[in-house]
Amino acid sequence: MNAHANVLHRSGRLTSLEREEVASRTGFIPKENGWNPEEFARQQIRGLVRQVFFGNDSAGMKQVVFTAVEANTDVAGICERVGKALALETRAHVAIVRREHQSAGRKNVRFSLDPRIKSRSKQLSGNVWRVPGFGLGEGTEGVGTAHYWLSCLADLRNEFEYAVIQAPAAGVSSEAAMLGQLADGVILVLEAHTTRKAAARKIKESLGAQSRILGIVLTERRFPVPERIYRRL
Repeated sequence: MNAHANVLHRSGRLTSLEREEVASRTGFIPKENGWNPEEFARQQIRGLVRQVFFGNDSAGMKQVVFTAVEANTDVAGICERVGKALALETRAHVAIVRREHQSAGRKNVRFSLDPRIKSRSKQLSGNVWRVPGFGLGEGTEGVGTAHYWLSCLADLRNEFEYAVIQAPAAGVSSEAAMLGQLADGVILVLEAHTTRKAAARKIKESLGAQSRILGIVLTERRFPVPERIYRRL
């Protein structure tokens, strides 16, 4: 499986040739009088969700990890959009799992010690919850080990049929590779104009050696990048 999505956060105008290219690749037809990045992003996310979780090769795809190359890439925002889009496609319960950094001087209890994860999460709509502080427990035996992460993922699975998991940046932490290996797969988030192609290729090869790479998301782009530019990653 290889799912690609261009997620746009900026406005811009397209030439007629660019509009034709977008329409041929995505089925989305940009308006003649301007570019609608939010609508295009919504359709791209929806397509990504359908291919990753409900495609022909998606049997058993329940827990998916999102990670970036650089630490400052907005993976949390992507996870939020994917989780909400996934919740619209199913009646099953969906977790958007956040990996916020712990504030100085604040003790964080491992959320999985509470058998009711939903009680500590924010319900965003009827079947989707935002789960904070994933894996940030202190004083818990084996924190950061494969056994610890397996336990965390099992706790999630007990209450949620699907989980969209934000992992630390793969370029600065080995946790992303470990989570990708233990979950059903990983999606790499690249930031246009920031992520270097060589760095992205290196991270992809590293992750692919240990886990199943399901696709790539490109964010912060003014207009869709032709697939041929990134097809060699």
